[in-house]
Amino acid sequence: MGQKGFENRELSWLAFNERVLEKAEEEQVPLCERLFFLSVFESNQDEFFMVRVGALTDLEREDPEMRENKTHRTPREQLEAIAARVRRLEKRRDRCYLELTDRLIGQGVRLVDFSRLAPGQEPILQEYFQREIRPLLSPQVVGKRQPFPFLSGGGLYAAVSLETRGGSGKLGLIACFSRFFKRLLAVDGLPGCYVLAEELILHYASSVFENYRVKGLALIRITRNADLDAEECAEEGDYRETMEKLLRRRGRRQPVRMELRGSLPSGTMSVLCRYLGIGKEEVYRCQTPRELSFFEDIRHLLQKNPALFFPRFLPQRALDGTTGRELCQRLKERDVLLSYPYESIRPFLQLLEEAASDPEVVSIKITLYRLAKDSKIVDILTQAAENGKEVLALLELGARFDEENNIEWSRRLQEAGCRVLYGLEGRKVHCKLCLITARRGGRICYLTQIGTGNYNERTAGQYTDLSYITAREAVGGEVSRIFNHLCLGEPPAGCRLLLTAPRGLQEQLLVRIEEQRAAAAAGRPAYIGMKMNALTDKRLICALMQAAKDGVQVDLLVRGSCCLVGGIAGYTQRIRVISIVGRFLEHSRLYFFGCGEEQTVYMGSADLMTRNTLRRVEVLMPVLDTACRQRLKNLFALLLSDNQNSWEQQSDGTYRRREIKEGERPLDAQAYLCRMAREGKEGRPEKKSVAYTASV
Repeated sequence: MGQKGFENRELSWLAFNERVLEKAEEEQVPLCERLFFLSVFESNQDEFFMVRVGALTDLEREDPEMRENKTHRTPREQLEAIAARVRRLEKRRDRCYLELTDRLIGQGVRLVDFSRLAPGQEPILQEYFQREIRPLLSPQVVGKRQPFPFLSGGGLYAAVSLETRGGSGKLGLIACFSRFFKRLLAVDGLPGCYVLAEELILHYASSVFENYRVKGLALIRITRNADLDAEECAEEGDYRETMEKLLRRRGRRQPVRMELRGSLPSGTMSVLCRYLGIGKEEVYRCQTPRELSFFEDIRHLLQKNPALFFPRFLPQRALDGTTGRELCQRLKERDVLLSYPYESIRPFLQLLEEAASDPEVVSIKITLYRLAKDSKIVDILTQAAENGKEVLALLELGARFDEENNIEWSRRLQEAGCRVLYGLEGRKVHCKLCLITARRGGRICYLTQIGTGNYNERTAGQYTDLSYITAREAVGGEVSRIFNHLCLGEPPAGCRLLLTAPRGLQEQLLVRIEEQRAAAAAGRPAYIGMKMNALTDKRLICALMQAAKDGVQVDLLVRGSCCLVGGIAGYTQRIRVISIVGRFLEHSRLYFFGCGEEQTVYMGSADLMTRNTLRRVEVLMPVLDTACRQRLKNLFALLLSDNQNSWEQQSDGTYRRREIKEGERPLDAQAYLCRMAREGKEGRPEKKSVAYTASV
């Protein structure tokens, strides 16, 4: 922790991923789910290096003296602190991996360890390598006429230190991946034993370089900087074409990390680092395989044993009405709130499906950020366009790591006759809005949906998100104006009910925080509760700190980065920070101001990060329906009471697993919500059986 009450954003994020690692270490979590959490920890680390470390590396080159605004570290100081924290975490990861793979043996799955081969295994493995793998390899010895090859980010390579008969040193390289062989290999003659392709290749690399003496062997994996901004390479012409060029560039950017498993002489290491343009401080040595996506194959092997997984849960049909028309009738009486993944996304999809064919519906307008690979939403929108509806899809091509998927969907939507916009220049459109406009009985009617998460059927079964649907004319009118602004290439403005970024959201939240501070100063009840993925906006953090000093109780549910440190005596002692990491990814955003009947509740897709409050298009909506508002209050209180999957921030910025206090009963909030959804009078399961697991 640096400046009083503040934590560095990057170190706070690493603390979040440490909590993910703790779930992989937790004895009470079923074995296959522990494998999942460990693989998520690894993929999270990869993305962290590609994006956050990549950005810091760029910043160090461009402005090495610039200090971040909370703990005042330079880019180099942040990179050094990150490296130290990561190396500590990776030691724990290695121990966890060894424990989990040992436990797999008891389930009949053994990963081959070449340092401890059983009698008779060596000839079988060697014969398999020579027959199935060796003919598919393209080894290279780096030299004057064989230049150092391009190493793809995330690819696994065998690096071999070689010595010629004349005594000169050489570097050999073998790509350990191919579409012609799997990574996790079941070897004939070794029932229950599996070997990773890269381990097999590395072990028999000496037979590949048979005319050389092998002096060292290691598996290496490169992580490349993926922090590219589309606006940096924007040019005249079609924005989609610019994005495609950007993606090609990103795959060839400078490495920011080399992971190494094995041993290479120092001279060979120097050669590798020189070719890759990295320093030795960017080399991370590890004891376990790199990239753990093969765990999913192991989970598949064990899927018939339900004891190794979380209990199967099916999203429930939360509404009596099973058709969009029946939902429309209900919306005339009151607003509707769907809570994913406890409740199914199907009622919303049916609402869209019927709008697509309803002769009175004029248009469907929607913002799209991340879509499923086989998106039903796109199918419905294309059908609506083919039925003659005006369909406006604002598709954010710059959604990081979803760019290729979104580019393809944009083509399909355009081909079907939809009007496709790519957002605003210099700003991502991150809000989740859908507006159905109809002309009924000679008047314009709106159905408006606002969500905290993406229009993605897959993640609706894995992330905790909220979907609020209303027929209120005032809300529909404001959302209609927001879409008009976006069509003109402008940020939204002029809303009375909705809070919108980049114009106004931060200022309006500051006003509401100040109202609570003033209430506390006047001796009236005052309260602020917030649930989000990240809290990094310094202006809002300072306002929360001041409110707490003046008597406001502040409860923060922050899953990931939190740059505010609560619990500091005489300073932030009225601020409590809780993080929940459970079976489902906590993803919804909720904001509560005030107490009792006068409390206002907002929901939407905006985290309290400067990029959300000032540099993106975001929308927060007041929850106007009394029953929906009470339901959200109950949800927030339930999550604050969780003592099974929650960590509480300490006054030094660290997080400690919450313990059951005397007189308390164990409460897993997510499991409780699953049970309530199953037992609800309105709930009935989807027909299709799907096993839902955590995604973090």
